[in-house]
Amino acid sequence: MIGGMKSDAIRGRGRVPVRLAVNGRDVELSVEPRTTLLDALRQELDLTGTKRVCDGGACGACTVLLDGEAVYSCMTLAITCEGRAVETIEALAGSSADASALHPIQEAFIAEDGYQCGFCTPGQIMAAKSLLARNAAPSHDEIRRGMSGNLCRCGAYQKIFAAVDRAAREMSGEG
Repeated sequence: MIGGMKSDAIRGRGRVPVRLAVNGRDVELSVEPRTTLLDALRQELDLTGTKRVCDGGACGACTVLLDGEAVYSCMTLAITCEGRAVETIEALAGSSADASALHPIQEAFIAEDGYQCGFCTPGQIMAAKSLLARNAAPSHDEIRRGMSGNLCRCGAYQKIFAAVDRAAREMSGEG
């Protein structure tokens, strides 16, 4: 045994238990050590809002929040998230008192047309949520830098930046 794991599990054979708090709910999974957080979310928990695109940490479509910080779930092993809080796009809608209400960031993306095909949108929204948690009133340059890890193949960047700016104003009450 090494650090509580059998040596076979460390080499990637067999399954190991992982406890996570996903979208505010405690879950226990049994995964192979090489399982990414993306695969655990999509395949084990059926949370398919988090998208697989590049599978190499280059596009940001798989962005989720890990203890409040944006991470690429395709590059994060599920076992390294033991005991941590994971938030996916599924947690945003209905997170207010009105279970059917969209999150202000989602509303801003709609109002500003901050999407084209929409495939990158979940990752963009989660990156925006992390940015706005760190900086409630970012400048245009801070928004550009904060969102730079998320690619949009459709090129809707100006509208995405406008959506993040709008969400910041709405969330601070400037609306």
